[in-house]
Amino acid sequence: MKRVVVIGGGAAGLMAAVTATENGNNVIIVEKRERPARKLLITGKGRCNVTNNCGNDTLIANTTKNGRFLYSAFANWSSADTMSFFEQLGVPLKTERGNRVFPVSDKSVDIVDALVNKAKLTGVKFIHSAAEDIITDDMGVSAVKLQNGETLSADAVILATGGMSYKNTGSTGDGYVLAQKLGHTVTELTPSLVPLNVHEGFCVSLMGLSLKNVMLSVYEEGKTKAVYEEMGEMLFTHFGISGPMVLSASAHMRKMDKVQYVVKINLKPALSEEQLDKRLQRDFSENANKNFANALDKLLPQKLIPVIVKLSGVAPDKKVNQITKLDRQNIIKTMRELTLHVTSFRDIDEAIITSGGISVKEINPTTMESKIVNNLFFAGEIIDVDAYTGGFNLQIAFSTGHLAGGSI
Repeated sequence: MKRVVVIGGGAAGLMAAVTATENGNNVIIVEKRERPARKLLITGKGRCNVTNNCGNDTLIANTTKNGRFLYSAFANWSSADTMSFFEQLGVPLKTERGNRVFPVSDKSVDIVDALVNKAKLTGVKFIHSAAEDIITDDMGVSAVKLQNGETLSADAVILATGGMSYKNTGSTGDGYVLAQKLGHTVTELTPSLVPLNVHEGFCVSLMGLSLKNVMLSVYEEGKTKAVYEEMGEMLFTHFGISGPMVLSASAHMRKMDKVQYVVKINLKPALSEEQLDKRLQRDFSENANKNFANALDKLLPQKLIPVIVKLSGVAPDKKVNQITKLDRQNIIKTMRELTLHVTSFRDIDEAIITSGGISVKEINPTTMESKIVNNLFFAGEIIDVDAYTGGFNLQIAFSTGHLAGGSI
């Protein structure tokens, strides 16, 4: 029996601890917060998008950074394994749009309680403190020094402290410092799956407006090929834009410090330019004596009409029966290419995940063990891997945690 210290009591750390304990080891979780897995509680807007009901190839395809590194982890513990694990713990699950998996209760606390109770039942012990240092000798890790003054002897250590987003949940970047002290490389840390600040001031007037079934395309300024494109939902905020599509788009904006990104929104992607023109003419014929600004009610949300009218360049008080073909072309172009200039990501504390982390070149992908320090393992967001929204990042946490815990 080995003594294993898991630093971090989130999704990855709890899964690692359960697996290591079931393999016959004596396991202690060191967690700063009195309640473990606080970040799990707020995922999926409090519903906990626990995984994505898909195959391993799809998991890798939806991992936007270093996906192939996770091949062994996903092969060892798939999304089907995660679903079976929680259902056997008495948490029934359901699959929704986009193969997103949630507890039937829509309560993230059910997932958290199941995971924490499983850890306790298997014999995992919890210590509420923070790790100050991982002590090593010629054989590898030997102990963990805690802030409370205690030193825990250890035959193996699993570092699962998460990233830097949502600091109030305990993810404050401590694990990066611990790893760097031991010689590990931490790649550049940036927000990912994060809302975007934009230059256009009209977003303030659109604050709270949610758009569905629109097409969002992201370009590097001056380029014609989109770096990201998707149809779905988005939200206007006082600072810019957010929502599922926007969060996913942010994962592709890797050069924020070097290039300007432009977002174009097609408000009517189901209609071709010709079809939209016919629709516009039909609406105008029904409102022939109205002002232009009062003739778009059937086509656009009320909040959006003044913005589209202004951007189109057509006078708001121009009578509909006086609108020319050129005017219509300008209106259609505005609706099909509502353009926003991204100025920056929102703060990392608003990001769902942190992009960057411990270099995958320094981790054995078949065990999650460090290539630099013997018996030091990594799991979860601290590793330089990240994925889209939809349950993929939690699956990474569960898969890497299970592999790390099972490799000791």
